[in-house]
Amino acid sequence: MSIALSLGNNLTTGGIFKPTAVNNTSVNNVTDFAGITGGGTLILLSEQTASASASISFTTGIDSTYDEYIFKFINCHPSTDNVKLQFNFSTDGGSSYNVTKTSTFFQAYHNEADTDTNLSYQNAGHLIQSTSYQTITYDIGNGNDESCSGELSLFSPSSTTYVKHFIAKTNDYYYSDYIMSSFTAGYGNTTSAINAIDFKFSSGNIDDGIIKMYGLVKS
Repeated sequence: MSIALSLGNNLTTGGIFKPTAVNNTSVNNVTDFAGITGGGTLILLSEQTASASASISFTTGIDSTYDEYIFKFINCHPSTDNVKLQFNFSTDGGSSYNVTKTSTFFQAYHNEADTDTNLSYQNAGHLIQSTSYQTITYDIGNGNDESCSGELSLFSPSSTTYVKHFIAKTNDYYYSDYIMSSFTAGYGNTTSAINAIDFKFSSGNIDDGIIKMYGLVKS
């Protein structure tokens, strides 16, 4: 409707486009293309900003509308030194976060002094049929300039046939001046629909940071 009205306002009474209607082959003055989306488009569904928050939970909007949900966390800063960012799933709208998970975890790191680098598997980061929170970063510092950023993808959370696959990639400022890039993948071993997710640090509050939830439009 908004597109039709905008085009109509740029037509003469004779049905000819006014010169202002076209600018560098683009329709001018159209302000709303919300109804035009294609496969692969990310739709921002929800956004939360931490402020000395014990955790950040998304308890609505995770359903069968999208095949993939992507959570982007930006400069999540812990109140406590040497902690990990973690998450857990819920099948009861957030009443409990205790989905059984099996996962894998590896990381690459490099220190500021350029004296230590490595790429390695981390047993401490994986889960084996556990309901514990899944780690997705290594040990983040709480200095004023220290934080973590990254994203987590959750696939087909509403399926009642398959387990729920997830993949995370993160980057964090390690508490002793390292850059840590972590990679986590696994599945929630449940055929119940996942409809909520909770993020928190392994200890202390999320002092600052933004977490956004997107849906990936079906093709």
